Order: sequence, then structure tokens, then C-alpha cells
Amino acid sequence: MENTSPKTIKGIKIRTLNLWMILASCVLYILLILATIHASGRYTDMVAATREYITCEENAALVTQGSDFLTEQVRLYTVTFDPKYVAAYFTEANVTRRRDNALALLREYQVEEKPLEFLQQALDNSNSLMEQEIYAMRLIAASQNAELSDLPEEIRSVSLTAQDLALTPEEMILKAQEMVFGSGYQNAKELITSNITYFINSVSDGTQYKQQQSVLELSQTMKGQQILISVLFIENIFTFILIIRLIIKPLQIYVSNIRDEKMLEITGSYEFKYLALTYNSIYELNSANEAMLRHRAEHDPLTGIINRGTFEQLRQVLKTKSAPIALLIIDVDKFKLVNDGYGHEMGDRVLKRVAKLLETGFRSTDYPARIGGDEFAVILTDAGPEMEALITEKIRTMNEALMHPADDLPAVSLSVGGAFSKSGFADDLYNKADTALYHVKENGRCNCSFYREEAGDTSVQTD
Repeated sequence: MENTSPKTIKGIKIRTLNLWMILASCVLYILLILATIHASGRYTDMVAATREYITCEENAALVTQGSDFLTEQVRLYTVTFDPKYVAAYFTEANVTRRRDNALALLREYQVEEKPLEFLQQALDNSNSLMEQEIYAMRLIAASQNAELSDLPEEIRSVSLTAQDLALTPEEMILKAQEMVFGSGYQNAKELITSNITYFINSVSDGTQYKQQQSVLELSQTMKGQQILISVLFIENIFTFILIIRLIIKPLQIYVSNIRDEKMLEITGSYEFKYLALTYNSIYELNSANEAMLRHRAEHDPLTGIINRGTFEQLRQVLKTKSAPIALLIIDVDKFKLVNDGYGHEMGDRVLKRVAKLLETGFRSTDYPARIGGDEFAVILTDAGPEMEALITEKIRTMNEALMHPADDLPAVSLSVGGAFSKSGFADDLYNKADTALYHVKENGRCNCSFYREEAGDTSVQTD
């Protein structure tokens, strides 16, 4: 942001502008009282043109809303698999029919055919996109083994390709989601939006042309008042432009900035610029304080990774999730000997090294945390037993780095106990991981074990 102070702010003051505009308007309107009767007919024409534009804009919005609603429902179905979104989708497509009804209404309103061609093209593109959306829903239904008899006829009639039938359920879901979230789909949506925009612009141009014609006819009827009307027209336009630039536009920008929790843009009249500068100074100070307090509250001050409190909050949040996760509980082996033999400063350096390895060794979507003195944990999102070998290899690599340090740090190792949950952070997940960790400690440390349940019996597998 520019370095600006109240003394350097330049701009038009609203009070001064308001005074001059009132004086000019009073003079012009007094002189134009006699011309009001003559202008009423032309004013009616302008109102009609404006109403036509508003009608076109409202119905174009219905086309957009209908198309976006279909997109929203198919996307929700591909993510949640809830059949209620399928029902909502086809209710819009076959019953509510906002897109088709809007176009039909505009034809009844006798809107010019050329602008309507753009709106018709948007509807045709939206209908073409429905084929891709219905195919995506058919893939989701196949991945969930849904009963075809429970699905609408449009979905039942879709035949999956042999290649898609050979996909696993997970691959079908991913393909369906790509079909409605991918760049190709977005491009198609943007084409629909472009056609609707062309329609609005074309109608706007036509409306503007009609208004200009009305102004021309108005000036012709007023004869001797032509110069006066021109002055009033210019004065009004100039006023509207100044109001938009100095008041309305800054207010819209400020509302958007505040809603998005951003600093205010320094724009508009002198008063708005002064207000923005003052607000931004307070905002910067509050943001810095909030960021500092939030980081201190959520992160361990020594290692920089999340602390025990944040770990417990994540634990509660993940209890409500249905995705598979894994939990690792990690102890630094014989860490007390490091503190006793090398001092607490060296011990702190060892803990920092362990935290750094956990941060860089796992994915950005995983959560390494320090939950005790020398005790760490890692929550791995979207992780199932198939990742056991990969996790074990990561721990082995970390132990190799810790046991052969390249600097003056003492050699240490990690004992790791892990457990998997098919659906969120189960209540017994922590105890299972802790049991696996205990098994590692009882069998020589410096290793990684996972808790398993097989045929009703529990066991710990050492890797």
C-alpha cells in the first residue's frame, strides 16, 4: 500500500461538490419547468426501454441460476453420494425449468431476436453439458452399487463405456468428480456465462440506443430549449459519474474489502480516502496482533509445530469425518540421557531436529504435533493400511538421519507406534497407537509398529 498521510491526501470534498451541484440543479430545474410537459412522452419511452432491459437481465439471471443450480447438485452428488441431490437436479431440469421458462418469457415479451440468439446458445450449451453431468451421476451410482430402479430414467438410460465399467469404485468417483470439477467442465461453464454476458451487453446496447433516440427526439420537441436540455443532461451525467466514482464505487469496494477481511483501497473522495487510511492503520495493527496471538496459541514455541491443545482440537474435529486416517505416536528414545549428558540446550536442538524431520518427511496435509516433552504425534489424513510400508520407510529414513547426524548433535532414534481408522479419529485410535508404541519399546526401540485387528483378535505387527 502507498505510504500516505492525512496531509498528503488529495481529492474532491463531498460537501463542496454537493453545494455546487445543488446550485446548478436549482437553476436548471427552474428554467426547465415549462419543458416538463413536453418531455413526459419521451420519458415514458425511456422507462419502457429500461423496463425491457431489467426484464431481460432478470430472465438472463434465471438462466444463470438454473445452470448453476444443476452444477451445484451434480457436484454435491459426486462428493456426498446423497440421492437427494439427484432428485433436486431433475426437479430443476424437468419441473422448475427456470432456464427454459425464462427464454420463453422473453420471446413473449418480444425481445429482439439477435440478442435472444446468445441466450438460446447459452441454453443449448447448458443442455449439452447436462449429458456430461448425467454421465458423471451414472458413474457415481455405479461406484455405490445403487439400484438403477431408484434412479431417474435419464440416468438409467446411460450406458457406461467398457473402459469405465472396468474402473474400481474409487476410480469411478475420481472420474465423475473430474467430469464436473475439471478444467474442461469449467471452460464449458465459462462459455455459458460468456453467451449470457453477450446477451446482456447486446440488450444494454439496444437499450442505450433507444434512450439516445429518445433524448434526440426530446431535444427536437423542445426546440429553443435544446441548449438548456443539453446542459442539464451533461450536468446529470457528470453528477452520476462523480457520485459513482467518489461515493458508490468506494462504498462497494469497502464493503467487499471488509467482507473479505482486507485493508481498504484508498479511493474516492477526500473523506473516503481519509477514512481508508485510518482504517488500514488500525487493521494492520490488529492483524499483526491477531496473527501473533493465534500462532502462539496453536504452535509449540520450541519446535514450531502444532501443540497439544491444537492436536486435541484436531482430534475432536476429525471424529466427525468419514475419511480414513492414521495416527502415529512417536517417542525420542532415551531422551533423558541426552538432557543429562549434553544439557537441556542440546536436548532442545534434538527436539527441533525431530520436529523438522516430521514436517518435511510427511505431506503438507498431515499434522505433526508435539504432545509432550519428547513425545510427538502425526495425524495422516486420507491414509489407510496400504500406506503402512511407505510410512515405515519414512520412519526408517528419519532414524537413519538421527542416528548419523552431520553436525554436533548426539545420535538418537525414534520409536513409533501407529494405528489406522477407516472413518475419522475413532475413540480407541490413540490407545491402539500407544499399544503399538509400547510393543516397539519392549522390543529394542528404534522401530515402527502398527496395531492390527484380525479375525476378532488384536495384535501388533512390527515392521
